[in-house]
Amino acid sequence: MREILENIYGMTAINELIAQPGYLIMILLGFVLLYLGIKKEFEPLLLVPIAFGVLIANFPGGGMGVIATDGEGFVRYTLNGAEVVKNIYEMSLPEIAHDLGIMNFLYYALIKSGLLPPIIFMGVGALTDFGPMLRNLKLAIFGAAAQLGIFSVLLIGSQFFTMKEAASLAIIGGADGPTAIFTTLKLAPHLLGPIAIAAYSYMALVPVIVPLVVKLSCSEKELKINMKEQDKLYPSKTEFKNMRVLKIIFPIAVTTIVAIIVPDAVSLVGMLMFGNLIKEIGNNTSRLFNAASNGIMNTATIFLGLCVGATMTVDSFLNLQTIGIVVGGFFAFGLSIFGGVLMVKIWNLFAKKKINPLVGATGLSAVPMASRVANDIALKYDPKNHVLNYCMSSNVSGVIGSAVAAGILISFLG
Repeated sequence: MREILENIYGMTAINELIAQPGYLIMILLGFVLLYLGIKKEFEPLLLVPIAFGVLIANFPGGGMGVIATDGEGFVRYTLNGAEVVKNIYEMSLPEIAHDLGIMNFLYYALIKSGLLPPIIFMGVGALTDFGPMLRNLKLAIFGAAAQLGIFSVLLIGSQFFTMKEAASLAIIGGADGPTAIFTTLKLAPHLLGPIAIAAYSYMALVPVIVPLVVKLSCSEKELKINMKEQDKLYPSKTEFKNMRVLKIIFPIAVTTIVAIIVPDAVSLVGMLMFGNLIKEIGNNTSRLFNAASNGIMNTATIFLGLCVGATMTVDSFLNLQTIGIVVGGFFAFGLSIFGGVLMVKIWNLFAKKKINPLVGATGLSAVPMASRVANDIALKYDPKNHVLNYCMSSNVSGVIGSAVAAGILISFLG
């Protein structure tokens, strides 16, 4: 009986959990992320799969954690009691599945290959309406200005990380999860887990971070600027007679321009614009639109979340480097918001038609959450001051801006 009980105990993960408390810390982190996704409803479509991936990857003996490669592509693992060292790029997918487990198979086939981030961008494009930006095209400049956080943190982070690692950290300031994942895969894949968690966590905290930055950088007078009243005082002289045609031409034109100027950004911007194009064409491509915005995107999101969470193992997460990423990511995010606000302040110094700084604060890519938060702030100061459509102009341009910024970083450092 004693031998049976010992065998049963040996079968469990209890002994390893006691011997290595780091597993318990990571499991607790998984529970916290699940709580934030389920109870607090912080980006649940992404945070719940990521959190569950963290959870299943950190149960000893489960074999669900992603084994990271070293700088030369080699992985070390134990097989039948013997240590094995192989180059991951020389292993077939069936071999990866057999030796490393199903989660490594999914990670290297779908994530490390760079497949899923562009697929998700296609879905994002299908769900994005560029109409508000096209109607207020000059407001798109604030989406570009919001990339300040990326390049500021790149310069600061290069003092503590390699340039490739600093670039992967800085892209968190773009407030776009797929962009952060894609850039990190290209430049610093060993940091994918903590960077993805930081990026999605700060995106979920947009309702907290945007009001904090706005409060610190804007006056009450600035936040009371009524955009509709400004439009009446200084009406736009530009009129679009056929918005539908413009919406169809826009994704084609943007893809062409980006492909010529920043080819490394085409995989993201091109898929974003393709998704948007099949949306704007209408009935003739409605089946493609439905697939891109529903089934394909939802499936990609599930696997992306689980695989990213599975990279969050004890060895890859519990270190000083991860703490640096979390801190640096916060500054990248905050500086991106401030960059848009600063550009509005500079604009207002020279322009007769004033712009509410909240428009600049939404220049990051967290669409449409950032715009909704900004609109709520405006209404607190003036119940009649609806700025949602104006904020969406800079908000959607921020999606393009962050993807282009990622392409620039990959082009220079990849």
